[in-house]
Amino acid sequence: MLAFLGAVICIIASVPLAASPARALPGGADNASASGAAAASPGSQRSLSALHGAGGSAGPPALPGAPAASAHPLPPVPLFSRFLCTPLTAACPSGADQGDAAPGEREELLLLQSTAEQLRQTALQQEARIRADQDTIRELTGKLGRCESGLPRGLQDAGPRRDTMADGPWDSPALILELEDAVRALRDRIDRLEQELPARVNFSAAPAPAVPTALHSKMDELEGQLLAKVLALEKERVALSHSSHQQRQEVEKELDALQGRIAELEHGSSAYSPPDAFKVSIPIRNNYMYARVRKALPELYAFTVCMWLRSRSGGTGQGTPFSYSVPGQANEIVLLEAGHDPMELLINDKVAQLPLSLKDNGWHHICIAWTTRDGLWSAYQDGELRGSGENLAAWHPIKPHGILILGQEQDTLGGRFDATQAFVGDIAQFNLWDHALTPAQVLGIANCTGLLLGNVLPWEDKLVEAFGGATKAAFDVCKGKAKA
Repeated sequence: MLAFLGAVICIIASVPLAASPARALPGGADNASASGAAAASPGSQRSLSALHGAGGSAGPPALPGAPAASAHPLPPVPLFSRFLCTPLTAACPSGADQGDAAPGEREELLLLQSTAEQLRQTALQQEARIRADQDTIRELTGKLGRCESGLPRGLQDAGPRRDTMADGPWDSPALILELEDAVRALRDRIDRLEQELPARVNFSAAPAPAVPTALHSKMDELEGQLLAKVLALEKERVALSHSSHQQRQEVEKELDALQGRIAELEHGSSAYSPPDAFKVSIPIRNNYMYARVRKALPELYAFTVCMWLRSRSGGTGQGTPFSYSVPGQANEIVLLEAGHDPMELLINDKVAQLPLSLKDNGWHHICIAWTTRDGLWSAYQDGELRGSGENLAAWHPIKPHGILILGQEQDTLGGRFDATQAFVGDIAQFNLWDHALTPAQVLGIANCTGLLLGNVLPWEDKLVEAFGGATKAAFDVCKGKAKA
C-alpha cells in the first residue's frame, strides 16, 4: 500500500515539470518531434526517463517473435499516452533538482508535498482502523460461535458462512467494504440471538420454582417451631427466676429469725423485761472494755442521738461515750471529752465544743441533734437546750455501713483504742433517729414522760454486745435515777 501511494505521489510531483514544454507542441506531433521537444529541456528529459524506465525508449518494447518495424513511421500518438506506471529506481525529485524552476512552480511543489504528507497520515489512520476492525471481527466471531453452540440446531443458519478472512491484501478498499458488511451482519445476528435467548431460557425454567417454594415453606415451618420453643424456654426462665426470688426471700426471713433466736439464747431467755431495761457498765479506764452495736447505720442527712450517762472518771475527763467510724474516716461521729477540755462533737473530723458537764458522777440525759443543711447542731442536757451552732460539716452526709462503739474512741475502723480516751461509767437508753427531735420531745424523754425509741437504732438487748470485761445489767433508767 505504501509503495503504491509513493509511486502516485512521485507521478503527481513530476507532472507539472514534464508537461510544461509539451503544451507548445501541436496535438498531432510525432514521436520524433516529441523527442526533440523533450531534448530542449534537460529537466523534461529526466522526467520522461523516469516514467519510461531505465531504457529511455519512446515506444513500447517489441514482443518476442514480432516482425521488425517498418521504415514508415507509426501514426502520431498523444504524449500523455506514454505515462505508464512502472517501477521507479530513483527517489522523488527534490528541491535541489528543481533549483532553476520558477517561484510559482516551487510553491506548487511545496503544496503537493504537504498534500502527499496528509495522504500518508490518512493511510496510517486507515491502517490502524483496519486493525481495530480486525480485532472487533475476531471478538464478534467468537461471541457468535459461543451463542450458536448453545442454541438448538434450528436456530443456527443453514447456509455456510462467508470467510471474511479471505486471501488478499488487507489494504484493499473492496476488502474493507466487505469487512464492514460482515461486521454489520454479525452484529445483527448477535442482536437477534440475544433477543431469542431470554425467552427460551424463561420458557425452559418455568416449572422450576416448585422446589424453592416447597423449601421455603419447610423453612418457615421450622422457624415457627424454633420460635415457639424459644418462647417456652423464656417463660420457664422467668418462672424459675420468680421462684428463686421467692425462695431467696424465704431463706432470708428464716436466717433473720434464727439470728434473733441465737441472740436470745446468748443473752438468756428472760434477761430483761422490757428489752430496753438494761445498762452497759465499764468499771475502769482501759483500751479493751467496750460495747458494740450490731446494727449498721444507713446514710444520714440529719440525726438525733440521746442517751443516759453516769461518769465515774473522777473529774479527769469523761472520755468517749460513743464513736462511729466508716471506711476511710475514723471520726465520722464522735462524742469526746479529753482531760480538762470541754466536751466536743466531731463530724467528719470537724469539731464543735458543747457546753455540757458530767463531773458530778450523777445520771444525766444528753441529746445532740444535727442536720447537714448549713451544719446546724443543738446540745441538750437533762431536757434543756445548753447550746447550738452552725457550719459543722455542712452539706456532708453521714456515710453508711460503719461501726458504732460505746465507751472507746476508734483510730481505725472498729479498733486501735486509746486508754486515755476511754469512758468510765454507765450508759443506758442509747437511741438514734434520722431527724432532729423537737425540744418538747427531748424534754419528754428526759422527764420519763414521753419515752421514745430510735427509728434508726433503738436501745435493745439483742443489738448491743459487750466485750473485754464490760457488762450488761438490768436497769430501769427512771427508777434507777431516783435511787441514785
